[in-house]
Amino acid sequence: MTTTARPLQGLDSGQLLLICAAGMVTVAGVAHTAAVGLLDPEIAVAFGMLVAAGELARLTMPGNREVAPIGAAAALGYTLLLDVGGVPTRHSALQVVAVIAAGMTLGALPHLAVGRPPQLDAIARRLLSGALLAFAYRPLASTLYATTDHGTGTWWVVLGVMAVLIAAMLTADVLIAAVLRAEQVRTAFHVAIRDELRMAAPLGAAVAASGTLLALASHSMNLAALVVFAAPLLVTQVAFRKYAGIRATYLQTVRALARVTEVGGYVEPGHSRRVSRLSLAIGRELGMAEPELLELEYAALMHDIGQLSLRDPIPGGATVLTDPEQARSIAELGAEVIKKTGVLDRVAEIVRRQGDSFTGPDLPPLASRIIKAANAYDDLVGGSTDRDRAAAALERLRVDCGDEYDPAVVESMARVVDRPAPVHRL
Repeated sequence: MTTTARPLQGLDSGQLLLICAAGMVTVAGVAHTAAVGLLDPEIAVAFGMLVAAGELARLTMPGNREVAPIGAAAALGYTLLLDVGGVPTRHSALQVVAVIAAGMTLGALPHLAVGRPPQLDAIARRLLSGALLAFAYRPLASTLYATTDHGTGTWWVVLGVMAVLIAAMLTADVLIAAVLRAEQVRTAFHVAIRDELRMAAPLGAAVAASGTLLALASHSMNLAALVVFAAPLLVTQVAFRKYAGIRATYLQTVRALARVTEVGGYVEPGHSRRVSRLSLAIGRELGMAEPELLELEYAALMHDIGQLSLRDPIPGGATVLTDPEQARSIAELGAEVIKKTGVLDRVAEIVRRQGDSFTGPDLPPLASRIIKAANAYDDLVGGSTDRDRAAAALERLRVDCGDEYDPAVVESMARVVDRPAPVHRL
């Protein structure tokens, strides 16, 4: 495990606790392995190299989640391994930890050399999840192998135990990730769990299946199983990488479009970014799911793009100071521009409905209501940090609650704005 990959001042208390726990487990594993010697060294080196290859090919998923599916599958396979070619394995849980840690460190070195350090909390979580499974499973390995009549009988009991322990490990991993994410982005714990489950389910299933097959196939295919069963996961990883790349490209394009209104002098510099950040914070406060937050971010960044159609720009771009009819017209024009992309229809609808009032049976989407309130707040406050000015802006929005603005959104905004800066960072 490397400990220089990320500045400690960027880590909160939960991340530091996780890193310390992973560090202590690593030290124990390496010390034990050094004392008793490396058992079955060829097997350990082969799996360790596959873990390293997986770390080398790690990728960043939406939500800034760093994953290494090939490395995770290799670590899982080594943990579950009962025999190779009919010869029972002898490695302990602590040796599993040492091999995983060595592979992760080796795979991280090339990234460090070119200035792409891994996320310490992510690499610590992967190590700790593998260690938890190893400590639960490896003491049972010899007993489980005996139930198969030394590899020649039925494997159903072994498969059942593997499935139960893997499910427990994935559950623990999701809970740890949710705790960290709830603290980092200030969202409700149940929302963080829901988002982590949605993101972890497809990749976790692929990793669990590949790791299990890797352990079982080694019984008859020897170490050749590492190559054969890592291939399907590699295809899955390529697909996830393309998906993450497309999302990153979308966001970069949206941010570039949002800058057009600022460069053209239609809105104040930084307005779109401030509205986007405030909208996301309110959305998290209200428990919006991650896919909804992504659409909210896109819409918030482009909420003023309709102002490009104006012959005479609004002073300061403050649509809150214009009449409601003109604000709705700007929203309609902006939605038409976004709709021409052909891929952001839902975002276009959010932008279009931001001009609607909070009255009538057909309420605007929650994202539209959030953007409307966040835009009005920033129009009144701008980049100022004056708390009196912020309080006056919130009071003005409260006056129009129930007519122009959603009271729940305004109160959530008040909590976000009044929230003190985090005190748990170093």
